[in-house]
Amino acid sequence: MARDRLWQMEFQTMAAAGRLSEILGPVTLDFDRTARRKGMIYAAENAVHQTMQDSLMREVFEAYSDGINSYIKSLPSQDLPLEYKLLNYQPELWTPLKTGLLLKYMANTLNFSERDLENTNALKLFGHDILDLVYPDLENPVDPVVDNPNGWKHPSNQPALAINEAPNELVRRKLVPEANPYNGSNNWAVGPGKTASGHAILCNDPHLGLSLPSIWYVMQLHAPGVNVLGACLLGSPNVIIGFNDSIAWGVTNAQRDLVDWYKIKFRDNTKSEYLLDSQWVQSEPRIEAIGIRGQDPLIDTVYYTHFGPVLFDDHFHPSSEKKYYALRWIAHDPSEEARTFYMLNRARNYDDYMQALNYYSSPAQNFAFASTSGDIAMRVQGKYPLKKYEEGKYLLDGTTTIHDWTFIPNDENVMYKNPNREFVASANQYPADSTYPYYITASSYENYRNRRINSVLRKMNGITPQAMMALQNDNFNLKAAESLHTFLHALDSLPLNANEEAAFQSLARWDYYNNVDSEAASYYERWWDILYPMIWDEIKDSEVQLAWPTSFTTIKLIKENPDFSFFDDQSTPEKETAKEILVRSFKKMAAEMAEWKENHQGDVSWATYKGTYIRHLLRIKPFGRYNISIGGNHQIVNATSANHGPSWRMIVDLDPKGVKAYGVYPGGQSGNPGSPYYDNMIELWAKGEYLSLSFMHSADDMPNSGFKNVFVPITK
Repeated sequence: MARDRLWQMEFQTMAAAGRLSEILGPVTLDFDRTARRKGMIYAAENAVHQTMQDSLMREVFEAYSDGINSYIKSLPSQDLPLEYKLLNYQPELWTPLKTGLLLKYMANTLNFSERDLENTNALKLFGHDILDLVYPDLENPVDPVVDNPNGWKHPSNQPALAINEAPNELVRRKLVPEANPYNGSNNWAVGPGKTASGHAILCNDPHLGLSLPSIWYVMQLHAPGVNVLGACLLGSPNVIIGFNDSIAWGVTNAQRDLVDWYKIKFRDNTKSEYLLDSQWVQSEPRIEAIGIRGQDPLIDTVYYTHFGPVLFDDHFHPSSEKKYYALRWIAHDPSEEARTFYMLNRARNYDDYMQALNYYSSPAQNFAFASTSGDIAMRVQGKYPLKKYEEGKYLLDGTTTIHDWTFIPNDENVMYKNPNREFVASANQYPADSTYPYYITASSYENYRNRRINSVLRKMNGITPQAMMALQNDNFNLKAAESLHTFLHALDSLPLNANEEAAFQSLARWDYYNNVDSEAASYYERWWDILYPMIWDEIKDSEVQLAWPTSFTTIKLIKENPDFSFFDDQSTPEKETAKEILVRSFKKMAAEMAEWKENHQGDVSWATYKGTYIRHLLRIKPFGRYNISIGGNHQIVNATSANHGPSWRMIVDLDPKGVKAYGVYPGGQSGNPGSPYYDNMIELWAKGEYLSLSFMHSADDMPNSGFKNVFVPITK
């Protein structure tokens, strides 16, 4: 890892630690202060301290650090990765804390979404009835990760009704930037009864921001007691998504509310004491010295409370509407995620998989499993707060411990093994059926990819790895299939000019696939991008922070409640319904697309219009790739949008006589922009092609010419 990706490894952990200003100067100071005040280093310290209590994991972390440091010490200055030379700095020695920071970097990416502030504002502005209509906890129809009616263990702690004590004021600004709402993934496993070979097959494709060097590094780890192959995160000593000769596993993000905000009442401006359960208690100041290139360090003080750190106060974005909220975040808790992956890498069967997941806390994930013995399983694993109904959905009162977290026991998390339908699948949707006994909420749940995947898998039999490749690259737009007829119906009897007629006819003939050459996909996506903010102009123009409703809820309201008050555009004097706003947005779309067509030599194909690109982490343009010809979009199984999508595709056929696997990712093994292996897999990835993963059993199997020969292209 150090040889191929040293700069990336260190840069990511410095970002997580709030240390970018040390190398980039004051331009990243606000980013760094936010990371420090969010408690990223504090979280990593807690995780590493817990992990190092285990003598085995301490040996793993120390050996991993020693290996990286051996390489760093052997590296002459002239051979440093290019980015060190461009920025004129030297690599540090690796430590176990940097591995902890990498794990918290992913927790921040995947499990920091919440809408507490926005829900509080919406409740006060609109009332509970409108809030439930526009921001429902559950969107129907539901096709959950695990559908197991009345099959759940009786809860150890029956939740009661919540006492919501949200602060009274409306909050004008969001407390912290939100992660990309399309961070997610697909994974599924099919049982022997549905495959042509009679073996289980497991598939996974995590959806993340696309960058170069790529987020994943493919590795086979072969040593006494372990032989495992798969995708690794740079900075982690284990394979994160992969397989051995007995099992395979894959992960998707488990949407769940794992962040709460508590309004703190400090005794005075010193912030040394705050009110808790009718007593003044001591806060814990943490001094953060933030280095700034070319300047003196900034000394910042973050005050920690019973709930967690206070991000914003008089010295950091001092706005009266958002000061003094303490952050309770699951990633701050001591945890042992590295132990989970260490054990999964060596697991032989379902029981080993289950035991490994007992150590896993954050970021919460849906772990799909398959084995050579034919077992398949899904477990929605994380350390989940046991919430009362709607508890933590709104901002909370920090003067009381009434909303302290307790946790759902591990064995009462959502899971099942070998379901009758012969497959398990997840795509960031709601985790369980309505009989699951615990309250579940999140920022939002995916409601298109998961239903498409499940629909295809239910119908399929005689499944092959090639059929699974086709499904991972499926471009069918279920959102369009469920909405376009209604949209076009609003245009009935409307006189159309030439540009509008061309757009209408293209959409009317469309097969709902966002393929690279589809013109209708471009028209539909542009229409939606204009329509959506027109409908929710009350939110776009609001003086307080509000959440945007989901696409699914928006379309449901257009169909079922076309006279809903939110369809009346505030910028126009006329009273509007869904029909009028559909017409107005269509006309605007047709005019804009005609202009686009004129400026792009008549090319309105979806791949050209979408313009997928992959940037270097420093946004140095020559080190990126642009105008990549690939279909799909967010909310489609092939979830590739402009700069986000499947960051690793893996398919594993669990043949007891020899596991066969295939994979590809949008980049290459090398972090050196001058290497032929920097971006050599991008074209294969874009075309939906895969490489055969050679699972070696001894050093004698190792190809002499390296990674190039480990991967052998196959035809989709």
